[in-house]
Amino acid sequence: MPGLAPLEIRQQFPLFFHHPELAYLDNAATTQKPRMVVEALTAFYEKQNANIHRGIYGLSARATQQYEQVRAKIAEWLGAAGPGNIVFTSGTTAGINLVARSFLEPRLHAGDEVLITAMEHHANLIPWQMACRRKGAKLCVIPMSRAGELDMGAFREMLSGRVKMLAVTQVSNTLGTINPVEEMIGLAQRKGIPVLVDGAQSAAHFAVNVGAWGVDFFAFSGHKLYGPTGIGILYGKEEHLYAMEPANFGGDMVRNVTFEETTFAPPPQRFEAGTTHIAGVIGLGSAVDFIRQLDTPAVQAHLKELGQYARALLAEIPGLHFVGEAHQSSAIVSFVLDKAHPHDVATFLSAENIAVRAGHHCTQPIMDFFGIPGTTRASFAIYNSREEVERLAAQLREIQKFFA
Repeated sequence: MPGLAPLEIRQQFPLFFHHPELAYLDNAATTQKPRMVVEALTAFYEKQNANIHRGIYGLSARATQQYEQVRAKIAEWLGAAGPGNIVFTSGTTAGINLVARSFLEPRLHAGDEVLITAMEHHANLIPWQMACRRKGAKLCVIPMSRAGELDMGAFREMLSGRVKMLAVTQVSNTLGTINPVEEMIGLAQRKGIPVLVDGAQSAAHFAVNVGAWGVDFFAFSGHKLYGPTGIGILYGKEEHLYAMEPANFGGDMVRNVTFEETTFAPPPQRFEAGTTHIAGVIGLGSAVDFIRQLDTPAVQAHLKELGQYARALLAEIPGLHFVGEAHQSSAIVSFVLDKAHPHDVATFLSAENIAVRAGHHCTQPIMDFFGIPGTTRASFAIYNSREEVERLAAQLREIQKFFA
C-alpha cells in the first residue's frame, strides 16, 4: 500500500493506545478521532471558550474568528463559491431535514414527485416521505439490482416534469455501492430538477467538488470523517439558501425583532439558531486539516485494496453470502452467515476484540428487498490493515463451525 502506512496512522489515534488489540471495523457508523482533533476540542474549552457573534470582548471575538475561519476552510475544501454556502448543522440528518422542510415543501404540491434511490439511509428517506405525505405528493424510488447497483435506465425514464427533487446517497452505508452522482446530477439538472447528495459515507474518502458538480445541496457529518459528533455541514447554492426560511427560531439568526414582526439574518446565519456546537466546529476544522494532509489517491487505493482483500478472504468461507456486490464499491462489506443471526456474529467477534456493526443499518427497505432481517457489516478506514481483515476472516470461520 504505497503512500499510506496504516500502522503509523493508527498511532495518531489515542483510542488505540487504550485498546491496542482492537480491530475497529465500524467506521461507517463513526470513525475514531486523531489526536489533533481531540487536542483542538480540549484547547478550545480550556483556553478559548466563549460564545460567538454576540460578544465584543477578546475571548468571544477570537472564538467567532475561529468559528468563521472553519466555515471558510470547509467552503474551500468542498469547492464551494464561498463561506456563505456553508451551514453548520448537527449532522447529515439535520441538513437533509432542513432542505426537506424549508426548500422542498414550499415548492411541493399534490401530484408532484420526489425521487430517491432504493438504497437510502432512513435519514435520506423519511424527511422526503413526510414532505410528500404533508403535501399530497408521491415518493418515487429508483430501483436497484440484486448486486446493489442502480437501474440507470429506469432513473432516466423517471425524470419527468413532475419530479421536484432528487435525493441520492453518494455511497451506500449498507451495500458499499458508489453511485454515479455526477452523472445523475447532470441528467436531473438538464430537466431543471434540484439535487441533494448525501455525502455521509463519502466526504472522508472521496474528492468532493460541489461547484464542479453543480449540485444544489450536499450534506455530511463530522463524526464520520474523524471529527466530533454532533456537528455537520449542509452546502447549498446561494440562491436556494436566500429563498429558504429557517426551520428553527431563536437567538443569533435574526436581523430585527418586534412583537409584530421578525426579519431574519442572511444565510447561513439564519439557519444557525441559538448557541451552536462551537467546539464541534473547531474540532471539525481540525479534522479537515487532518484529511487534507493525507494523500487522497493513496487513501482511496488503500481502502479499495482493503475492501477487495476482505471480499476475497470472506468469499472462501462456506455459508457466507455478501449483500451488495456492486462493481463500483467502497470499503464497506455486508454479509450474512448461514444459521447465524447477525447479532450473534457481532457478539462472537466482539469477544475477540473485533468491532463490527450488525442489524439493518438504518436501511430497512434494503433488508426487505433481500428478504433478510439484517447483515453483519465490516467497514474500513485509514488506520485499518490487512492483518485485521485476516483476523476477521479467521474468526468468521470459527463462528461458522460453531453454528454448522
